[in-house]
Amino acid sequence: MTATRYEAAAGIATITLDQPERRNALGTELLDSLGDHLGQALADADVRVVVLTNTGPAFCAGADLKRGAGDPAPRYGLVEILETILDSPKPVVGRIAGDCLGGGVGLAAACDLSVAADTVRFGFTEVRLGVAPAIISVVCLPKMRRGDALELFLSGERIPAARAAEVGLISRSVAATDLDATVADLTGKITAGGPNALAACKRLIAEVPGLDRHSAFAMTDALSRELFASDEAAAGIAAFRGKTAAPWVPGR
Repeated sequence: MTATRYEAAAGIATITLDQPERRNALGTELLDSLGDHLGQALADADVRVVVLTNTGPAFCAGADLKRGAGDPAPRYGLVEILETILDSPKPVVGRIAGDCLGGGVGLAAACDLSVAADTVRFGFTEVRLGVAPAIISVVCLPKMRRGDALELFLSGERIPAARAAEVGLISRSVAATDLDATVADLTGKITAGGPNALAACKRLIAEVPGLDRHSAFAMTDALSRELFASDEAAAGIAAFRGKTAAPWVPGR
C-alpha cells in the first residue's frame, strides 16, 4: 500500500495524497510515493494534465514531525518534488480538499493552478515551532505581495481559503460542493490546448519576467517561430479551419 494513489483517464492523471491518519505529512513514504507518481505521469504520453489532491481533513500538514532520526531518508526531497512540479511541461492542478500547513502550502503554491474548498485553512505555522518556511518561500514569495508575506510568515496565522486566494497562494476558493466541477472545468479547458503549446506557456511565465526587454523579445520571437513551424500548430490550425477538434483533444 503506497502513501499516494495514482489514476489516469481521459488525459488526466490524478495523484491523491492518501495518508489521512498522518494528515498527509511529508514523511519518507509520502515523498517517495509522490515523486514516483509524478515521474509516472510525466513519462506517460497520454497524460496531458496532472491533478494533485488528497483524502482526509488535511491536504498536507507539512513536515512529518514524528519522523525519527533513524528513519530512512526519502529518495525525493521536498526541493526535488517542488522543482518537478515547477519544471513539468504538463500543467499541474491542485484540488485542495483539506487544510494546508507549512510544506503543504508550498505544494499548493507550486501547482500551476490550485482550487481549494472554502472550508480549507492555510498557514505558515513554522515560526510557532521555532523554524521558518524556508524551502517553500521559493514557490510562495513570487505569488505574494511583500506585506502579505510578512504578515503570514511572521504571525503563523491560519487563514481561510478565500484569503489564500486573495494573497495569490492559490487560484481560487470555491464552495466545497463546487470543487469537483471547478477542477473538471479547468482540466477540460487545459486538455483542449496542444501539449507543446502548454509547455511553452509554462516556459514563458517562468522565464520572461526575469529577462530584460531585448532578451525577452529575442527569446519569445524564436519560440513563436518554432511553435508556428511545428506539426502541432499545423494540426491545430487545420482543425480550426475545418471546425473540428484538434487531434490532441481527449475523446476527439
